[in-house]
Amino acid sequence: MRYQSLLNEQETEHAIKLIKDTFQINLATALHLRRVTAPLFVKSGLGLNDNLSGSEQPVSFVIKATNEKAEIVHSLAKWKRYKLGEMHEKAGYGIYTDMNAIRTEEDLDELHSLYVDQWDWEKVISREQRNKTYLHETVRLIYQALKNTEYIVCEHYPQIKPFLTDEVHFMTSEELLQRYPNLDAKARENAICKELGAVFVEEIGCVLSACRRLRRLGLEWRYFDLVSAVGARSRIVKYGHSRERRFIAQTTAYRRL
Repeated sequence: MRYQSLLNEQETEHAIKLIKDTFQINLATALHLRRVTAPLFVKSGLGLNDNLSGSEQPVSFVIKATNEKAEIVHSLAKWKRYKLGEMHEKAGYGIYTDMNAIRTEEDLDELHSLYVDQWDWEKVISREQRNKTYLHETVRLIYQALKNTEYIVCEHYPQIKPFLTDEVHFMTSEELLQRYPNLDAKARENAICKELGAVFVEEIGCVLSACRRLRRLGLEWRYFDLVSAVGARSRIVKYGHSRERRFIAQTTAYRRL
């Protein structure tokens, strides 16, 4: 049996709008963010397109009017910093956007597609705030925004049952390796989310004791010790098997402008 949605097509479209409307209000309020419009493409050679792991090739085309090459964005990691500087945002404030992108080399499953539609945000922080205490405070605010959104969705659609745990746990990628030494990176993330429910994995760009990184990251992710991701356990049906998969809700990185 393949994956079966709990909502019909009309309900699904309404639910998508409900989630977007609810989550953006909660996230923006909690983190002091203002909405900006994201570009679908940028000119090649400006250094604004995110290189992801450094090997993915962006979809590109030539602009007829100027004969310049443009690229569909992979993500907005670099562009957001440019936008923050352009807007002269003060420490403690930031921006968010609903980003659309195309990733032709994405591994496809129920959580990933060639077409990307995701929230993206970034805020300015002071040098004194660039520490794990502030990072953890921010994670808890993000997680609460997810919890609030989950509550609203389940109220509107009783057939959808809540699964997010009350608390989010914190763990470094090295601790994750020591906990599951015989599993690969993705399997470790799945295992810890199945065990604890919701986990914030820290230092995902650092070299581990086994001489390998949890993930490959582009050069724009300079502060590997503060690059992290929050995951939560969700149940989906894939290729006839019910299995647990982590749901990457938000990737968080603090960078100095």
